[in-house]
Amino acid sequence: MPEPGPSPLQSSLPTAAAHFGLHVLGRAAAPTETAGAAALTAAAAAATGDGTVPVAASTPAPALVPPAGPAALIGTVPGVGTVPAAADAVVAALAAPAAAVTAPPVPGPGFVLPGPTGLGTAALSLSRRAAAPELPAPPAPVASEAPVVGRPIPGLYFHPVAEPDPVRVDEVSRRIKAWALDEVQLFPEDWEGEFDGFSVGRYMVACHPDAPTVEHLMIATRLMVAENAVDDCYCEDHGGSPIGLGGRLLLAHTALDPLHTTTEYQPLWEESLHADAPRRAYRSAMEYFVARSTPSQADRYRHDMARLHMGYLAEAAWAETDHMPEVWEYLAMRQFNNFRPCPTITDTVGGYELPADLHAQPAMQRVLALAGNATTIVNDLYSYMKELDSPGTHLNLPVVISDREGVSDREGYLKAVEVHNDLMRDFEAEAAALAAACPVPTVQRFLRGVAVWVDGNHYWHQTNTYRYSLPDFW
Repeated sequence: MPEPGPSPLQSSLPTAAAHFGLHVLGRAAAPTETAGAAALTAAAAAATGDGTVPVAASTPAPALVPPAGPAALIGTVPGVGTVPAAADAVVAALAAPAAAVTAPPVPGPGFVLPGPTGLGTAALSLSRRAAAPELPAPPAPVASEAPVVGRPIPGLYFHPVAEPDPVRVDEVSRRIKAWALDEVQLFPEDWEGEFDGFSVGRYMVACHPDAPTVEHLMIATRLMVAENAVDDCYCEDHGGSPIGLGGRLLLAHTALDPLHTTTEYQPLWEESLHADAPRRAYRSAMEYFVARSTPSQADRYRHDMARLHMGYLAEAAWAETDHMPEVWEYLAMRQFNNFRPCPTITDTVGGYELPADLHAQPAMQRVLALAGNATTIVNDLYSYMKELDSPGTHLNLPVVISDREGVSDREGYLKAVEVHNDLMRDFEAEAAALAAACPVPTVQRFLRGVAVWVDGNHYWHQTNTYRYSLPDFW
């Protein structure tokens, strides 16, 4: 079938990045960079030259951020229109509604959440700056005629997205099922309904609308399915157990980070990569990923997967000792056992590279950590009812808050919503500050990609009524 084209960007957060560029232009007119920001910009210049590093063996990505510097981020804001070329007008635009959504607040004293004040407003100067040149606006989100299915969590701070491109969704769904069945023999026939109900094609198309081809989308889709196979078969419902988990994860990790051993033992290790479905999935998905990524991107992913596996082991250790962690301890575990490996590959899926020096900057690492933490708490909240039905005590943030802070199940859940909202607003503020401090096209595009992933992740959780339902707390 013909290759479906890339979907339009769907996130209000990436669109709001238009505002960041204007602020940077103003700062350039009267530079007051801190040493840290100056060092970041210097690292960007050294690492990228013109700020664009294509990924080897991949189809060129569409120029979502024109290589003309920070002013290239000028665009349109849903419900506002074209962004004016002056910082004071940008401040006025940010004050207008429609950029972000807080679901209807939860009734009850003390729980009315403060509404969003506009992305990045803390990073914007209120003084008049030089006008920025007008540039073509990025594509606007395509309005969906059908309402989005699923009920959002009341009081949750999130950005709505348009429905993902149905042509791409169908093609990704077809290809991923063929891969799962024919290439890696991932699941028996009686698991087929669960695989289809996961709706991974809709998930990945919503999270990566700037992918230049379906094959780029398949990079993320295979890795997502492989990660879930490891979680289900090693840790969770389909044969998982905390007992012996470390050994299983270590051997599976060698499918991502290859073993370098002697000639005598190398064939035995290679044979082990086909021993079970999780290892077969990891091996195959990683081979496809490496074929379209740079060495630094592949190493970055291995690092984040090691973080993920360490989080699995911490949760397993608590299960073995029947330990209920403190809330802060649980959040520390969730910083590792979370979605971070998914948004961190957004540049590979987009067909470009954020250079290693820029990815490793502390400010970028903080943005990624906050994004991963917020999206993982979304999972805790939407999967709450599903996990209550599983055997034993399944740790999630509402359960831990209720137990450790001595509050009701409802109060624990609503407090977890507040924690998520705080993480989301911190993520947005840090992304805004980084975009202002480092006006490099690949940094700007990467931040937009991470923000789109955050929004797409919420969309999938809200709309996946096959897997998730909400508690009766409102």
